[in-house]
Amino acid sequence: TKLKSERDEWRKLDSTTVAKTFLGLVLKGQQLRGSACSAVLHFVDRQGVCVGGGVKCLDLKGERLDQRSCEALEAVLKSLHFDFINLQAAQLEENGAASLLDMMLYYESTTHLDISDNSSMGTLCWRALAHLIKQSVRLSRLDVCNVAVVDYPAQSLSKALLTSRLTELHLHNAQLSGVPLYTLVSALKWNRALQQLHLTNNLLNSYQDALHLGDLLRYNTTLHTLELSSNAVADDGLEELCDGLRWQTAGVRVLLLRNNQITARGMLHLAKALPLLRVLQVLDLGENLLGNEGMQVIREPLMNCSLLQLGLAQASITCEGAVALAEFLAESRQIQRLDLRHNELKVGGLMALCLALRINSSLEGLDLDPPPTQEQDEFLLETQTRLQSEITQRCLVNASRPPPHHL
Repeated sequence: TKLKSERDEWRKLDSTTVAKTFLGLVLKGQQLRGSACSAVLHFVDRQGVCVGGGVKCLDLKGERLDQRSCEALEAVLKSLHFDFINLQAAQLEENGAASLLDMMLYYESTTHLDISDNSSMGTLCWRALAHLIKQSVRLSRLDVCNVAVVDYPAQSLSKALLTSRLTELHLHNAQLSGVPLYTLVSALKWNRALQQLHLTNNLLNSYQDALHLGDLLRYNTTLHTLELSSNAVADDGLEELCDGLRWQTAGVRVLLLRNNQITARGMLHLAKALPLLRVLQVLDLGENLLGNEGMQVIREPLMNCSLLQLGLAQASITCEGAVALAEFLAESRQIQRLDLRHNELKVGGLMALCLALRINSSLEGLDLDPPPTQEQDEFLLETQTRLQSEITQRCLVNASRPPPHHL
């Protein structure tokens, strides 16, 4: 009777309480104390799972994980699987970090790992990370940002990528310019798993770096997102990228080039490539000094290309450039989204865009700045508001249309 009563009491507890109680006892026994222990238990408590189940996130960002703490975490990794383990700025120590990464591989602990902002990672840690990348069947996304991926780290990472199952890799601010990028690209030319590569803020230049990236586009057919924002690809580098894109019959569908020192001269290279592109669907050229001249250059090539979304935010466009884009919209049958925020578009440009949308049946979203509240002329403010309202309504009508049937 007593046994039955105790069993009934346990059944009344929810799975979260059981998990939390079990892990709390184990972690304290393993000397994982203080804020790191609290963080683990907090996320088990919040996600509501049982031991042996899955949790969305184990967030240890900013927690100091010394060797003892890393070893103690085995109790958690053994008991739960995570969608995301965040070790960003965890002050990982060499031996402890290597052991922790080995555990993640052994227990197949996560699908997404972030170890950014851990500058003290040494050879042992990079070796363990490479082994994890190469062998894990569950890990699909890795973030290693604000860490110098040069010399041995670049070599070990690149070698692991030859056979890894990773589908998404973020290497922001990783000092990749030069030999590290060449090493990475040499591996990715033959990689058949990676689908997204994010390389913002790496000081990538318009010479050797752009040449290597152009080679990557020629050989790799599985990468579908390439983010190169906040680098220095510039006009000559864009030419190399366009040359690579011309070869693709499958491959990059999303190319992000915000803030890359590209000018109207670079649009000459893009204009030659656009009619030949079969795959590229999303192109972001925001925060580049393209100007009205650049819009005139790409106006006609844009009318018959594969692009579905075009980003031109903060591209130094005025009404003249908006008129050129309106001519493109009036002829396009597949553009779906256009971003023109943070440009100097006034009544003339808005009127041209509005008239184009009376013809266009594909554009579902046109991003514009709200009418300026400091506008002194009440008539102009009212006109801008009315035009933007019509633009929004026509985009909504287009979005509600059934997709066209392709024979």
